[in-house]
Amino acid sequence: MKLKYILTCLLFVWLYPAFAQQDSVATGNVEKANQLYSQGQFSDAAKLYEEELKKGVSPHIYYNLGNSYYKTGEIGLAILNYERALRLDPRYRNARYNLSIAQDKVVDSVDATPAFWIKRITRSFIGFYSSNSWAVVSFLFFLLMLVSFFVFAFSQIRKRRKIGFYIMIISGVVFVFSFVFSGIRKDQFVKHNEAIILNATVIVKSSPDKNGSDLFQLHEGSKVTVKSTLSGWSEIEFENGAIGWVEESTIARI
Repeated sequence: MKLKYILTCLLFVWLYPAFAQQDSVATGNVEKANQLYSQGQFSDAAKLYEEELKKGVSPHIYYNLGNSYYKTGEIGLAILNYERALRLDPRYRNARYNLSIAQDKVVDSVDATPAFWIKRITRSFIGFYSSNSWAVVSFLFFLLMLVSFFVFAFSQIRKRRKIGFYIMIISGVVFVFSFVFSGIRKDQFVKHNEAIILNATVIVKSSPDKNGSDLFQLHEGSKVTVKSTLSGWSEIEFENGAIGWVEESTIARI
């Protein structure tokens, strides 16, 4: 019976961060933009959503803005705003679903090597929660690890000590990984080192110079990681590990 109770507690602390906070959607420009969107005036709606975002960011407005740009065929800007919505609220299911639809329209494809897929799945898993949510998971499993340690150390019943030992090991591993994931997510949020290609086609250079050798090309909507910047150029890394330089004006930070 106690084992079932402990397993229930484990499940609870794991699912706890799933309850994402909902921010209040502003009125005024947003209501007008919503009306324009419903009337098929997507460009005008996008302008009003952009104006509203100057007053304060909101995952819901980013989501609506992404929908507007998707309707106008601007896939890069649509993906950018879906990503920004998920950056604020990683549990925003509608934004994640629409992002996957928009990504299907991106021309660039990547090599499906085993190492790449492992890296991509890991990154998606880490991005499933915000930094604060991973911190909550880490803290709760740390408490569980302490409780199970005391059960293991002081219980007089062998079966309880055995259960306490295994739970202590499992919760300890989850605590460490959650703590690391929280730090990774915080670093991503602060540094804005992920970006989206906005130009229809971008030639990636070997150096931060237009005279540099052409390495490969990327298309609108491709997601890259910005490694460094120099004189109006950004050193980027594509999902498959390819690295090169593009002009800063061709990308937008998430």
